[in-house]
Amino acid sequence: MPEEVVYATAHKHREGKRVVAVDQRQVFGSPEDLQAALDASTASRRVNTSFVERQNGTDRGCNARKVRKTSRFSKDWRVHEAMTYLTMYSGNFCWSVRTLRIKDDRCRWRERSPAMVAGLTDHVWTWAEWFHRPAVQSP
Repeated sequence: MPEEVVYATAHKHREGKRVVAVDQRQVFGSPEDLQAALDASTASRRVNTSFVERQNGTDRGCNARKVRKTSRFSKDWRVHEAMTYLTMYSGNFCWSVRTLRIKDDRCRWRERSPAMVAGLTDHVWTWAEWFHRPAVQSP
């Protein structure tokens, strides 16, 4: 694992259906790096599962293969994995998120995607643009 990776988990203790305690466990990185990442976050000051759960909810909403209690399951793992990548990446590049929009010089809203906020692109991609982009293997 690269040294710059900081990863922690939130372990929930339950009694019945109620969460009674949450333990934070650091998996990778130093405690100082974790604290620095939390201090830099605009969304949370502690380790929690809200970011992952939001992604899981979006994934289930966009990918019928992951909806709970359905008969639309994947028979082939490679197809399942491909659909997961499609929903994840297209959701980050082709979907403008209302809470990420900003006002421009003329006080009009400028739509932005998560990839735009991360500095990976300068516009919200169309589906056609997404599907015509050549595939590149990561190193």
